[in-house]
Amino acid sequence: MGLHWSVLVILALVTVELAYGVLPAARPGLTAGVYLLAALPVAVAFFACLLAHELAHCVLARRAGLRVKAVTLWMLGGVSELGGEAPTPRDDLRIAVAGPATSLLLGLVTGAVAASAADAPRLLSYDLSWLAWMNVFLAAFNLLPGAPLDGGRVLRALLWRRHGDRARADRAATTTGRVIGTVVMGAGLAEVLLGSAAGIWLLLLGWFLTQASRTESMAREFGALLQGVRAGDVMTAGPETAAAWTTVADFARDVLSTSHQTVFPVVDADARPVGAVDLALLDRLLALRRASSRLDAVATPVPSEYQVSAAVPARALLERRPLAGGLLALVVSDGRLVGMVTVEDVNRALRRRRLSTALPQPTP
Repeated sequence: MGLHWSVLVILALVTVELAYGVLPAARPGLTAGVYLLAALPVAVAFFACLLAHELAHCVLARRAGLRVKAVTLWMLGGVSELGGEAPTPRDDLRIAVAGPATSLLLGLVTGAVAASAADAPRLLSYDLSWLAWMNVFLAAFNLLPGAPLDGGRVLRALLWRRHGDRARADRAATTTGRVIGTVVMGAGLAEVLLGSAAGIWLLLLGWFLTQASRTESMAREFGALLQGVRAGDVMTAGPETAAAWTTVADFARDVLSTSHQTVFPVVDADARPVGAVDLALLDRLLALRRASSRLDAVATPVPSEYQVSAAVPARALLERRPLAGGLLALVVSDGRLVGMVTVEDVNRALRRRRLSTALPQPTP
């Protein structure tokens, strides 16, 4: 599980709003430390609600036969990285609705607990009431019909079922997401100009939505351009390598002065990869006076999932985080290195595919 930086922002804003706004108005006369102690558990509980929201998506995705590769939380929900796409519009719809339904249920349950705790200390009652309303808001906001919000997934599923074209439905959802993000940013700017600090929330939220929907749109375009392209088609074949037993100083002296590469696979005597080194790592090692270190002792490890065959779809490489020097994969055959794929290699392939699709077709 990962955390987007916006989660830390929302936790800080929640704590500040409760400790210095909501709670002092509900129960005046207490010290700032008491308000802060009462606010912190609610901020943590809100984080737990975000996590429950996203785990609900994961449960339904697993039931649809999809593998959950990673979960990243952001300020009002999260993103589940799935190992594939929902097989049917119905599955897509069920996965999308699971999160908001969970948030709504948590809001109703928390609200019922707050109502039954009317005789409890006022701070606790307000904490529970605030948490209940925030969960209801979380459910409602996430149902706005634009990607990356859950409502955008719902819109995609409905359009997919109606037109039978997932790509067309996906384009509509991301376009709507950018529109919603722009509107939210405009509302936030208006709030700020009118002197309301609440506008900062809206500006931040609208910016995030706009960026996330644009990222999804680009990922979809890249995936379409790389349809049918394999890792072997985009790799740098027979790249310059570093012998595992070579020292940092010897490698820097003998190879780097003539090479145009920025990352080098480190291989053993049988040409089997044991890691990778890039220019930035070598620079740090030399600065730390580790010139005599063997490369296999200092190389960046390359996990097994980053060692692929030439037949692996190139679009699958876009879903992973680059390693040192923009390395996306080492291409191996029978365990031996035959090539490597970097971010630069994929970008080059994307540019060529885009140009080839833009060229006018020759007349017969």
